[in-house]
Amino acid sequence: MKKLYGQRQRVQDDVEEKLGAVGCDSGNVEEQWSYIKGCVADTVSELVGKFEKRARKAWITQEIISKMAERRKWKNVNTEEDRKNYRRLRKELERATNNTKKNILRTFVTRLWNFKERGITA
Repeated sequence: MKKLYGQRQRVQDDVEEKLGAVGCDSGNVEEQWSYIKGCVADTVSELVGKFEKRARKAWITQEIISKMAERRKWKNVNTEEDRKNYRRLRKELERATNNTKKNILRTFVTRLWNFKERGITA
């Protein structure tokens, strides 16, 4: 309990220090709120650390996410060349996803067969 209180006190002191250093002279409430929110988020991430998002599907890799972002850039562009580029990126993404998915499922099935051969039940 004392440890939690100490962490709470440290977060509170750091946030008060950051807010007091700059001050909020701006009349815009949105700017003030975003500044306060940023101070709290920075302080907590310094003390606790950040967690990376984990993909819900095992085959969604960082490479696939970056391809998705690239494809999304070209989605609403209306010239013929840009549409071709979008289709090319969509097909590349589909191929990469399918290949990764097949490889992961293949290794999973192989592990299951190895367990079955050894007599281990899941």
